Amino acid sequence: MKNNIGLLLTKRALLNGNREAYVDSRSGVRLNFSELNDRCNKLAQGLLKQGVKQGDRVALMLMNSSEFIEAYFAIAKIGGVVVPLNWRLVADELEFILKNSGASVLIFGEDFDDVVAELHGRGDNTDIATWIQVGTSGSHFSLDYETLLGAESAEEPEVSACDDDLLFIMYTSGTTGLPKGVVATHTSIMWALFTFTGTGDLRDADRYLTALPMFHIGALLPVTLNIYKGVTSIVMREFDPLRAWKLIAEEKITGGLLVPAMLNFMMQVPNLKSFDHSAVRSIHSGASPLPVNLIRQFSDIGIEIHQVYGLTESCGPACIIDAENALKKIGSTGRAFFHTDVKIVDEQGVDCAPNEQGEVWVKGLHIMKEYWNSPEATAETITADGWLRTGDVAVVDEEGFIYIQDRMKDMIISGGENVYPAEIENAIMAHPDVTEVGVIGQTSERWGESPLAVVVRNNPDLTEADVLKFCDGKLARFKLPKGVVFIDVIPRNANGKVLKRTLREQFPGPAPV
Repeated sequence: MKNNIGLLLTKRALLNGNREAYVDSRSGVRLNFSELNDRCNKLAQGLLKQGVKQGDRVALMLMNSSEFIEAYFAIAKIGGVVVPLNWRLVADELEFILKNSGASVLIFGEDFDDVVAELHGRGDNTDIATWIQVGTSGSHFSLDYETLLGAESAEEPEVSACDDDLLFIMYTSGTTGLPKGVVATHTSIMWALFTFTGTGDLRDADRYLTALPMFHIGALLPVTLNIYKGVTSIVMREFDPLRAWKLIAEEKITGGLLVPAMLNFMMQVPNLKSFDHSAVRSIHSGASPLPVNLIRQFSDIGIEIHQVYGLTESCGPACIIDAENALKKIGSTGRAFFHTDVKIVDEQGVDCAPNEQGEVWVKGLHIMKEYWNSPEATAETITADGWLRTGDVAVVDEEGFIYIQDRMKDMIISGGENVYPAEIENAIMAHPDVTEVGVIGQTSERWGESPLAVVVRNNPDLTEADVLKFCDGKLARFKLPKGVVFIDVIPRNANGKVLKRTLREQFPGPAPV
């Protein structure tokens, strides 16, 4: 059997064809592994007839759906390269990614008719030659997805890619500049699956909640892992906290991955204790540091939250906390995955002593191949001996448990001291009248930079003075925010990370004296 990710679905359909593979929580569509594989093969045959060859890039602009999964595995089988598009981006941003990747085919949903029509009208600004639409609205320049499938057989296509051939190019969010395309191969994703399987508690016939958008590694890798392990994916088209609780009860969910913002919203659902969650063994959470009070809140209702740490550039895995230590080492993201090495180093790349702050470096066969068409950025990120520089700050304790603190680029230098926003955010989130918080640095005449807390409150009577008083005694003096502002919504990207750049533009300062 060739090391091709698409063939995982072929094999799973052979082993467990009648088992439920995919459940769409919105439409109610349910597909078993055989049905999903048949549709995948039909699409693969259709794409081949449209001229898609090994190495051709095929972009996907789809909401979470069976069509996304079908396209991903179909393109993998025939040796194409998937380019998942963040559908929250505007036309200019999408145009950059399409042109940069050299995608020649775009499969899009009817939800995005307007922006796709705009892209089509820009002509040679992209290399898209074939447009395929999922849905009923129809565009005069596009092929219909279901018609394409209906004309083809479900025969397995000839596999034309494997091992170190490219599988997908996933563009980073671009929170600190232009997006960069993370290149994953069939081998790197296989090893991501191996290291997850060797470490995590995913079991045969589990039922897994998929709530993150599939253009994000935090959803695409779990969906792939579910097929590898014979697990049913219960897919949310868009996240809704009340609907999430109902699905956990109705579908007997055993696990899933939810970012801290999602967990926070779920905790605010009225009467949440009325929802049956007895099937849940644990829920993973990643993408940003997880407030310890949130872990305790879920623990109080009988749900274990296991912090996981990873990146697009690591094709997902880096660290994970196990059930034994989830509360014992609360706040830690655990140790490295089974087939993964992680270390904390100083500016010279030397291992840090326990509890000394440094940068997280990750190594494993699941690390990305490169940044697409960006050798300089690749060289800056991957060392000569294969370590991935993450740009994240952490400490490791005497037992090897890692505590992620923040992004290096978000660090605030106040009076010569390093201040990490996540630490302040963690303290403020413990206030009962605070729903969300993001901390940024503002220019300060006295200190160089000073922290500003941007807060979403659930009690309109909460004041700046209340927040500052609450922080006093919980943080060192130099870490205390010098100001607090209130807004209705904290801006976040698709994987739940606070858009600090947007907050800095909105609140440029200077900081209060």
